[in-house]
Amino acid sequence: MFAKLARTGVLAASIAVAGCNDSSMKDFAPEANKPLPDKILADMRAKGMVRTSSVMTRIFKEEGKLEIWKAKTNGRYDMVASYDICKWSGKLGPKYTEGDRQAPEGFYTVRPSQMNPRSNYHLSFNIGFPNAYDRANGRTGQNLMVHGACSSSGCYSMTDAQIEQIYAFGRDAFQGGQTEFQIQAFPFRMTAANMARYRSDPNYEFWKMLKVGYDNFEVTKVPPKVDVCEKRYVFNQVAADGQIFNPTGPCPATTQPDSLKSAYNAYQSTYDAAFNSALKASVPPPKPTIAGIKEASIVSDWSKRRARGERVPIDPPSLNTDGSVTETARMGRIDSPAGRKMAALDAEKAAKQKAEEQRLAAIEAAKQAKAQALAEKEAAKAQAVAAKEAAKAAKEAPVATATIAAPTEAAPAAETQAASADESRVTKLKNKLLGMFGG
Repeated sequence: MFAKLARTGVLAASIAVAGCNDSSMKDFAPEANKPLPDKILADMRAKGMVRTSSVMTRIFKEEGKLEIWKAKTNGRYDMVASYDICKWSGKLGPKYTEGDRQAPEGFYTVRPSQMNPRSNYHLSFNIGFPNAYDRANGRTGQNLMVHGACSSSGCYSMTDAQIEQIYAFGRDAFQGGQTEFQIQAFPFRMTAANMARYRSDPNYEFWKMLKVGYDNFEVTKVPPKVDVCEKRYVFNQVAADGQIFNPTGPCPATTQPDSLKSAYNAYQSTYDAAFNSALKASVPPPKPTIAGIKEASIVSDWSKRRARGERVPIDPPSLNTDGSVTETARMGRIDSPAGRKMAALDAEKAAKQKAEEQRLAAIEAAKQAKAQALAEKEAAKAQAVAAKEAAKAAKEAPVATATIAAPTEAAPAAETQAASADESRVTKLKNKLLGMFGG
């Protein structure tokens, strides 16, 4: 039954990658041809695996692990290697949009054409983001990789030594006839305890959906058949004859083997009991997670400005639960041709602004000097007029005094004396007349 499901997935994959063959794997860089270490090969033989058997990868962000699983001779998979992820960017939660710096979560497919032996990051392979689910939900991004060089901006980055081994697992499986291998990327190991820790997280419903695929693998130890309909993942479902899975359309009628249903239900019963117990237990606090498309858009804008060479906060901004945004105080500019060009443009702009400020300051100073000179001229003119008026007033002052001088205290006595003299003359004249005519 499990083999039938696996064959269904392989058939679809072989149609999707028609034209790919071993020739696409030739002429690789030397590091891409390094064989796996003898110890790993010995462990594989001990577990019933051959070097070229099919491979699958599981990634756990919170634990920082990348696991390699390989098919045994019985068709089931077993883990053969585990690596510490050197770096992954962003927070727990899926990738939403180009530039949000989120490492993807979900079920992805790697084909030979996605292997890059001449990567700028030593070796790499594209994980296949966006897949059908991402596209149906409007999620965007490109060039999301597992690569070396221990540097990440939305990728899963390993050391060079690690990526050489991881790359070799995929290379050998393709050489053995596998047409594609599956990558399962999770925020954390989807145990009952972890799901209880994150039950209030805004990404919880998305994670519950991923957990169905996680559980299917735990039950079968075979990579689940993955489809998308109604904008959601569905696992190990076989569409009725003549019907297809449309990522954005309604899900078709499907069937599933009874043995798988029974095994899955038994697994879920055990999980439910463990989850209810975990709700009452003391657990570590959850790690930071992305707050949906709103935070992704804020980080994406930061990434765009940074890529243009603008000065931005050193670290990406974070959206808080109250809707506020936290940014680091330290500012910086990416050291790149764009960054250096922007720095030169900013310096030129600053120099022009300074020159303009100096020009305006000079104009203002000239205006003030001119206004002051005019004020001084008007003051001198006013002073001259005042002096001229004062001189004129001084010249006219004596005439005005003699003409309109007020009477003094001696004036009445002079007038009395004059009047007495007149009266004496009249008396003398009268007496003279009287003497002449005998009066």
